Amino acid sequence: MGVLAIDAGTTGVTALVVTEDGRVEARGYAEFAQHFPAPGWVEHRPEEIWRATLAACRTALDQASTVPRCVGLTNQRETAVLWDRDTLAAPRPAIVWQDRRSAAICTRLREAGHEPRVTELTGLRLDPYFTGTKLTWLAEHEPVPGDPAIGTVDSYLIARLTGGARHVTDPSNASRTLLYDITTGTWSQELCELFKVPFHALPELVPNWGEVGRTDPDAFLGLDLPISGLAGDQQAALFGQTCFSPGDVKCTYGTGSFVLVNTGSEQVRSEAGLLTTVAWEDPSGARTYALEGAIFVTGAAVQWLRDGLGVIASAAESEELARSVPDSGGVVFVPALTGLGAPHWDPRARGTILGLTRGSTRAHLVRATLEAIAFEVRDIVAAMDITIMKADGGGSANDLLMQIQADQLGIPVERPVVQETTALGAAFLAGLGTGVWSSPEELRDTWKLDRRFEPGQADGAAYELWRRAVERSREWV
Repeated sequence: MGVLAIDAGTTGVTALVVTEDGRVEARGYAEFAQHFPAPGWVEHRPEEIWRATLAACRTALDQASTVPRCVGLTNQRETAVLWDRDTLAAPRPAIVWQDRRSAAICTRLREAGHEPRVTELTGLRLDPYFTGTKLTWLAEHEPVPGDPAIGTVDSYLIARLTGGARHVTDPSNASRTLLYDITTGTWSQELCELFKVPFHALPELVPNWGEVGRTDPDAFLGLDLPISGLAGDQQAALFGQTCFSPGDVKCTYGTGSFVLVNTGSEQVRSEAGLLTTVAWEDPSGARTYALEGAIFVTGAAVQWLRDGLGVIASAAESEELARSVPDSGGVVFVPALTGLGAPHWDPRARGTILGLTRGSTRAHLVRATLEAIAFEVRDIVAAMDITIMKADGGGSANDLLMQIQADQLGIPVERPVVQETTALGAAFLAGLGTGVWSSPEELRDTWKLDRRFEPGQADGAAYELWRRAVERSREWV
């Protein structure tokens, strides 16, 4: 009997039915719209996310041989969602993790001296990326009347899946909000007061696996199933890559790219712009931590080439076009389309293209985009002591990108057979919560290697141009 995994990402929802041996038996996908009401603002309509969830799950279930045993959920993190507890209607669009509108609030709080205490409690920093500052912006600019529920996308979808019966989240998502104390494992009243968030409106905290509710047949495709696994997308990918030991590391190449290294029971604090976060919490309450480097725009840069500029017709075309030239011809692209994340943390940075000449072609720009993704990851990994990196996500299917990445890191990059490890991690967590698998160690045997990219000669000159271009892009607005 399989497990239904729902991956509510930034641009769409993927649903997988995963078998007991870790194979993907069925798959569904549905996109939802991106809304950009002002420069630097990014919004989603919660109802559109829910409709995409239903559509993706319906497609996957129609292909599956049996009804799944349970449901696991993973989601885009940090996105702020408000909804009515009774009707489940959202009074306003969700503010997406990429949104930069709270940059001035972050500056104000930093200048007031709050950042050291915030970092001490949360492992994070003051940045528009995180949920708390978005909620502050709403409190100051668009207060919602009444007493809405407040949460991230996981909490909203669980409310919809259960017909409003449950308002919960897990530590991996909570640890991204600026409202959660990663040492005590609880919501912080101190932080709620700082960020003007009503404490009582936050969801109940539950472990990452174990039954937390059941789907309502009237709300969810006629199914009554336990919801038994939850995690933020990057922690779910770490779990799906079976990175269960301290020192195991993965990079997910999706809308953005996120490098996470398992640090076990230790909270490792970084001086190099990396974040300390909760990876997962087991039903006993024991927490595993991770060190994370968050890059906001990587796959989204390829999407921008396709949808914004019309340079390519599909993301898959990027590899063939980039291979048609030996290098980027001196073109450098810094895809700071929503500011810069780790290690720079500059919400005022903007996308920058430098080095154009009369001989520059779209192939050079596409190649520069793939190189930029590899350079951004190199900037992160430079602060980590690792000997091998596992890669997943849509971008990992690009062989040229993976080879450039291995060259730039100087270490092997391994790609698994199942590259949708975010959804796979949600399936693994849900299966652990219902006894499909007895322990995380049992899951290691499900991981299968697709290809290992060995490092070759790195283009050091191109990387140095990249570093100079990054400085040009910073403090632009």
